Amino acid sequence: MFFKVSEELFAKFPHFCVAVVVAEGISDQESSSAEIEEMLFSAVQKIHDTLKDSNLKERPEVAVWREAFRDLDINPNRFPSSIEALLKRIAKKPQFPSINNVVNLVNAIGIKNMVPMGAHDLGKTKGDMQIRFSREGDIFTPFGSSELEEVPPGEPVYADDLEVRTRKWVWRQGEKAKITPQSERIFFPIDGFKGITETNILSARDELVENLPKFFGGQIRTYWIDADSPQADLQTD
Repeated sequence: MFFKVSEELFAKFPHFCVAVVVAEGISDQESSSAEIEEMLFSAVQKIHDTLKDSNLKERPEVAVWREAFRDLDINPNRFPSSIEALLKRIAKKPQFPSINNVVNLVNAIGIKNMVPMGAHDLGKTKGDMQIRFSREGDIFTPFGSSELEEVPPGEPVYADDLEVRTRKWVWRQGEKAKITPQSERIFFPIDGFKGITETNILSARDELVENLPKFFGGQIRTYWIDADSPQADLQTD
């Protein structure tokens, strides 16, 4: 399995980069982890205090995605990046739901570093994972739904050989590859831009690498994707 970013995307955004973590053989059998929940609670409280009296749209971690979306003719007010949506919610109220241990850990780290982080169950994917522009016939299953929706051509998406996994780049992840306590092989992409959020995504990657084996065991590998290295062999079946 490879992870690939299309030449067309790098042509438009040459400073785009992705830090990738792949975890295999992990086990999340505990009903809940008090330590991870405390990490999430702490991240939410600190970010709320940071953002509550500020203009979120002017934060560089948010502004860079708003500008990128506008360059793609995506209205960032209607379709905010996932990290903008999370931070906006937390700025209003310092609360966030607990989902499961792996997702709570990802949310805690993503919120703390103010970067969009994905999590895809590789056991539910097929072929290569890609960031590309959508094509005629692409489909997507919205989170919490079983109904397929068509994706119009020309939209930046995360996709495998089965279907689109995340629409509008880092806007909304789908249902089919979501993480559950039974997920054992997980692909974690952390998206950013050199010179703006590169430090953030590297910090998030390092925190994820430190905490995944601590809580879940397994084997952890990391990869770096940019215009000079647009694909990586994830070394997984």
